[in-house]
This record gives sequence, structure tokens and C-alpha cells, in this order.
Amino acid sequence: MSIWPGGEGPEIVKLVLWRHGQTTYNAERRFQGQSDVPLNSVGLRQAEEAAPYLAALRPDAIYSSDLSRASTTAGVLGRLTGLEVQLDKDLRERGGGSWEGLTAAEIAELYPEAYAAWAPPDGEAAEAVADRAEAAMRRIADSLPGGGVAVVVGHGGCLGFGAARLLGIPDDLRALGPFGNCRWSVLSRRLGRWRLLEHNAGVLPEPVLVPEPVLEAESSQE
Repeated sequence: MSIWPGGEGPEIVKLVLWRHGQTTYNAERRFQGQSDVPLNSVGLRQAEEAAPYLAALRPDAIYSSDLSRASTTAGVLGRLTGLEVQLDKDLRERGGGSWEGLTAAEIAELYPEAYAAWAPPDGEAAEAVADRAEAAMRRIADSLPGGGVAVVVGHGGCLGFGAARLLGIPDDLRALGPFGNCRWSVLSRRLGRWRLLEHNAGVLPEPVLVPEPVLEAESSQE
């Protein structure tokens, strides 16, 4: 029985967490935060190349951060699928305060202690980002029909914090690797439990075949 992309059952919903395409700040390794930096030409091409893969998942909805690098990325998928992009400011990137626009080397030189903890002193706390990202993702999941899929377009930090929260990973562990530009991760919720199915993917996976007894055993434990 295939559990991806079909055969999930009506109680499962999926969130496809898609990071925006490249910007000039990404290319220069600058902290973007909530600065509204647009996609560059590479980022636009990345969105156009990735969108057909995500359209093949037949999403029911598209949600996006209201920052232009995310909403432009989402718009490419919206035009391909005919779905309206719904903007949610809770999907914005972590606010970086005075770090925004600086390179990692500049931050390390100017704020060595804060850099070691990766905590901008006048920016947004990791816990606050995780709180709002998790809340947005739960709202989106709750709005889906049984078996539904939503593409959630955002930023590496915000998507990572939100995904970790849903999976029960403490905010300070950074157990999930980073998202590349225009890469995505897939989370599923079944019977109230969240699972990470794919992380930092750029193509669709092969279907996973799971024997019926395995599925039955899992069901009996949930």
C-alpha cells in the first residue's frame, strides 16, 4: 500500500513547507529577516522549475508569508494550479533587528556572543518565531479537508522553527537541517500525530510501499 503520494486515508492532512527562491541577500549570505528583499533572476527561475513538482501533488490551498520573496514564489505555483495565494504574516521570517543586511562574518565580528547563540539582541526570539509559525501551520492544517494538502511558502528560519515545534523538537536543538532555496519539506498529521516525510527535497520521492501488517500495527498503537 502506497503512503506517498496516495493511499493516505481521509484522516491524514499534509503540509508542504516550501522555502522561497534565491535573493541577492541569499547569494551574498546576508541576514534578511523581515527586510522585504525580492527574488533575483536565479530565484525566479528556481520557483518556475520547482512549481510543476508541487503542482503534481494537487494541493488544495496555497498559503504564503506576505514578504515579497515568498509571495512571488507562491504566485508561480498559484498561476500554475489556479489556486489563490492566501497571505499570512505569521509566516514571515524571524525579525533580525540590527543584524538585517549584515553578512555572517560581520555579525560574528560585531556581536560575537549573540552570534554564538544565533540570537539577535534586538531581534525576535526563537521561541516567538516558533510560537507564531506553529500556530499558523496548525490553523492551515485544521482548515484542510480529510486527505488534503496545503503548500506553505515561507522562509528557512520560520519554516524550520514551525516544523520542529510540530514534531516536538525543542527550539534550541536545531535538529532539522536548513532549507535550500526553493526546497521543500513535507509534514503529515494523522490521528493528531505529526511526521516528517521529506526534508529539503527538490524532486518528488518514489512511493513508499508499506506492508499491511505494519500499518495495522501502527494504527493499534495510536
